[in-house]
Amino acid sequence: MKQYRVGLIRVLTTTDEVLLQSHGALLRQYFPMLDVHSRCLPDQPEGIHDEATMAVGVPKVVALAREMWEEGFEAVIVSCAGDPGVEQARRELPIPVIGAGESTAALSLFYGKTPALLGITSDVPDGYRRILGGRIVSNARGEGVESVLDLMTPEGYSATVDRALQQKKLGAEVIALSCTGMSTLQIAPALEKATGLPVLDPVLCAGMVTYFELLRREMRKEAV
Repeated sequence: MKQYRVGLIRVLTTTDEVLLQSHGALLRQYFPMLDVHSRCLPDQPEGIHDEATMAVGVPKVVALAREMWEEGFEAVIVSCAGDPGVEQARRELPIPVIGAGESTAALSLFYGKTPALLGITSDVPDGYRRILGGRIVSNARGEGVESVLDLMTPEGYSATVDRALQQKKLGAEVIALSCTGMSTLQIAPALEKATGLPVLDPVLCAGMVTYFELLRREMRKEAV
């Protein structure tokens, strides 16, 4: 099996190697054809979660993506549902730059015409808004859930399940998770079991889109 060398950008600065590598490990588990190497942005202790952190974080994403390309990586995944720097990096680099948010939004349309977004903030990330538009029947978070740490508590987990069940009652045919921190916890299968709906993990969605794009490019070269 051919492997593709893929860089993964974590937008949260961390010295915790297990946390840094968690999304890459998830991708390697389900996409062994992707040889994923993870790095994080410098000086972003709170990650990218608002206009201020986006403003300072986007140039760092672009710079790190460029560094990965110069080192020979064949694609870059930005592991953040807000897709910071994805559009800008694409304009500069000849390799695929894949955002977790837009990947999740696009794939959700395969599963239903009325998606719901479930995350840890009240904002709709740009990629989801651009792709899904008025199809979104609900954008929510569990009661009292404001961070991934809240999801680790019994109360936060229960509140998230309750919210997903409410989204189903509102007519959601699919739930698109809008926080890659939820991928770290691998909460999607549990939510699927509770709701009976497809629940899309943003890191896995980014991996799927990345693999298809790399494969498509390879097939195009072979056809020349």
